[in-house]
Amino acid sequence: MDACGLTVAPSRTRLRLARLTNQPAPESRPPRILRLRPTRTGVLLRIKLRPGQDVFDVTAASDRMRHSFAMYGVTAREVRSGVVDIRMTGYDVLAKVQMPSRVRTGPMLVPVALREDGGVHYRDYRRTPHELKLGATKSGKSVHLRTLIKELAPHRVALAGIDCKGGVELFPLARRFSALADNPDTAADLLEALVARMAGIYQIIRAEQRISSGTEDGQIAADIWDLPEHLRPTPVVVIIDEVAELALASTKDEEERRERIITALVRLAQLGRAAGIYLEVCGQRFGSELGRGITMLRAQLSGRTAHRVNDESSAKMAFGDVAPDAVQAAIQIPENRPGLAIAGDTTGGWVRIRTPHTSLREAVNVCNRHAALTPALAELAPYRPLLDLTKATDTHGVSEVA
Repeated sequence: MDACGLTVAPSRTRLRLARLTNQPAPESRPPRILRLRPTRTGVLLRIKLRPGQDVFDVTAASDRMRHSFAMYGVTAREVRSGVVDIRMTGYDVLAKVQMPSRVRTGPMLVPVALREDGGVHYRDYRRTPHELKLGATKSGKSVHLRTLIKELAPHRVALAGIDCKGGVELFPLARRFSALADNPDTAADLLEALVARMAGIYQIIRAEQRISSGTEDGQIAADIWDLPEHLRPTPVVVIIDEVAELALASTKDEEERRERIITALVRLAQLGRAAGIYLEVCGQRFGSELGRGITMLRAQLSGRTAHRVNDESSAKMAFGDVAPDAVQAAIQIPENRPGLAIAGDTTGGWVRIRTPHTSLREAVNVCNRHAALTPALAELAPYRPLLDLTKATDTHGVSEVA
């Protein structure tokens, strides 16, 4: 710690006492070790900082500690005031992603990737309701989305998908989707149906609030998670595979349709959290060239994930307004590492993550296995995918989707 510049000089009182008692001068003091725990990927060290030290001092010394301790990587995270967790990894955990066998579980909490410090990256919809995912062709964006759907399949949640690439990405997973759209016209109607569902859920919340002087604070409902379980509507995750196909327009009719789509998306992004409607917006670019309302929509997408991009401006679309340091990290992602991405949020923090490879067959099997959990929502009934149940089962023992 002394070689890394993480020690503090002895106080004047201790120096004066040493002189008065004719004792050797006291040495500089390193941070106090609170816990030392071996992990699957290295060591987790929790330290208590000395007076005058700051977590930024530890972060700045991370590279020096990496050399001193002969580790592959060192990251620091403040747990509380004066207490810092230093996670040391002994090898490149993102070279071959192996998710740990034990992960946290909870409502609307799913593991999607591995972090560069060996921890698990979770998609927490209740903390970050809406997210933007950017990535060039063959960057691993589709695999990331496929992994997310596979992890959401066992949960009590409705999935609504919009895939304007002819449905090649989402329609094989149709058994677990409550609604699917494969063209912009159907997508516009589906999004407006979701807006109508959102308005109905707000009426349920208002009817259950029962605000009076005798009502306790914890019993006043402000979103669906404050409602009793028997009254709680099913949350909906809206997955948009390529947002540019919804925002581009070349004729007057397409321009009118675009206005409907963007207006509905902005409303869902602004008001959908309390109604349990969450957005996953994916695309290769997400800039103002897509037309009016796009930047307003982007401002509502708190979570940001950027895979390999083709230019710096695409990375700035994701992180330029929230985490400028992440822009350079995003454009440095190598082409030979698909699935590697930069995950950040509006707080300015960011981390490198990599999604484990999930084949389409693997995702289809999981969705078919949990097809019975697919909720039938009245507002989304016209957009429920039609399945051919007479198809013979394939070699894996699951029925194919028509």
